[in-house]
Amino acid sequence: MLAKDVNPHVLTGEDLLSRFTALDAFLIEHQALWKPRPFTYLRLPWEASYPELALWLRGRSLEDAENSHNQPCLLEAPEPFASLAALSLELGAVGELPVHGLEAAGHRLNVDVPGRKWQQIEAFSSRLQFADTPKHWLDWCSGKGHLGRRLLQTGQQLTCLEHDPALVASGQALSQRHQLHALHVEQDVLAAEAASLLNADHTPVALHACGDLHVRLIQLASAAGCKQLAIAPCCYNRINLSEYQPISSAAYRSDLQLSLDDLSLPMSETVTAGARVRRQRDTSMARRLAFDLLQRQLRGVDEYLPTPSLPSAWLDKPFADYCHHLAALKELSTIGPQDWSAVEAAGWQRLAEVRNLELLRGLFRRPLELWLVLDRALFLSAQGYVVRLGTFCETPLTPRNFLLLAERL
Repeated sequence: MLAKDVNPHVLTGEDLLSRFTALDAFLIEHQALWKPRPFTYLRLPWEASYPELALWLRGRSLEDAENSHNQPCLLEAPEPFASLAALSLELGAVGELPVHGLEAAGHRLNVDVPGRKWQQIEAFSSRLQFADTPKHWLDWCSGKGHLGRRLLQTGQQLTCLEHDPALVASGQALSQRHQLHALHVEQDVLAAEAASLLNADHTPVALHACGDLHVRLIQLASAAGCKQLAIAPCCYNRINLSEYQPISSAAYRSDLQLSLDDLSLPMSETVTAGARVRRQRDTSMARRLAFDLLQRQLRGVDEYLPTPSLPSAWLDKPFADYCHHLAALKELSTIGPQDWSAVEAAGWQRLAEVRNLELLRGLFRRPLELWLVLDRALFLSAQGYVVRLGTFCETPLTPRNFLLLAERL
C-alpha cells in the first residue's frame, strides 16, 4: 500500500503503475465486500463475517443513508468500515491539475448551455496545458460542440465529431451564429472509417464520452500519432462486451475480473438529482424490492428475479396493480390475497437497509474508478505519451472529475 503520509498529487511517471498496483491489491482482497449488490440479496455473504457492522447498517433510516451517500468514508461505523474507509481515501487520493490562464469566453458563448455543463466545460478547459499550443482541436462525441467552441482561439481549427444528426445540425448553426469556423461532422466514432478522421495535427478532447467511446479515442489517437489529447472518462459500464476488457498490460495481467454490474459501481454516486427525481427513484426501488419479496414467495425460490425497466407511469398505478402487472410480465402464477400495505411497507424498509448496506460498497467507488482510469493512463504511457492524471473540478460539480492529459514530447 501507499505510505501513510501520502498527500493527494497529480499522478505521472512511475506513480501511475505504483498506484495501480496498490489499488489492484486492495480491490482484489476485498472483492467479497463490494461485488455482491445489496439490492439482489436478502442477506449478503459478508454479513456472517461482520455481524456487528451489518446490524448497525441495517438499523439506520433511509434518510441516514441519503445523508452518507456521497461521503461514505466519513461514516463512523463499526469495523472493518473505518479501516477500509481510511484505505479508500488514501488510495483514491489524486491532486487537482494546475489551472492555467484561459482567455475569457466569447460573448454569449455559454447561451444554450445548461449552467452545470458550462461550469464543467470551463473547469476542463482551464486545465489543458500542453508543451505545444494546439493547432487543431478535435471535439470527440461533441454533442453541439460547446467544448470545442470554448477552446477555439484565433489561428486554430476545430472539428466536432458527433453521431446524432440533430446535434450536428444544431452545433453547426451555433458555430455559424458565433461566427466561428468549425467543421461539424456526423460520425459514428465506433465505425471503422472513424480512424481516417484523426491525424497527427489533431488535439482530441473528450469531456464525459462514455465507455467504449473514449477508449476508442485513446486507441485511435495514439495510432494516428496525435501529439496530445485530453480525456475525462465517464460511464465505464457502457461497453459492448459483457465483461471488462483491459487495455494496458498491467490491467491485463490482473486477476480482477469486472462484470457490467461491477463497472456500474463508480457511476452510482450522484450529486445532481432534485427532490422530485429522488422521490420517484426511491418509490421505484421500494416497489421493486417489495415485488422481489413477493416473487420469492410466489416462485418458492429464494433468489432475485431481474425485472425490466418500467415507464415512470407505472409508479402512478396502485401498488397492488403494479405487482399484478409485473407478475404477468414475468409470467408468474396468479397472486393470491395479500396485505398490500404490509408488502409495500416491507419494500420501503428493505430499501432503507439496502441503501445503508450499499455504503460499504461505496467505499470502493473511487478506488475502482481510479483503477479503470489508470488502465487508460498506463496504455497511453506504453504508447510513448507523458501522462498526467489529476482532477479538473470538485466532486459536487461532477463526480466524474478525473482528467487524463497525455502528450508526446
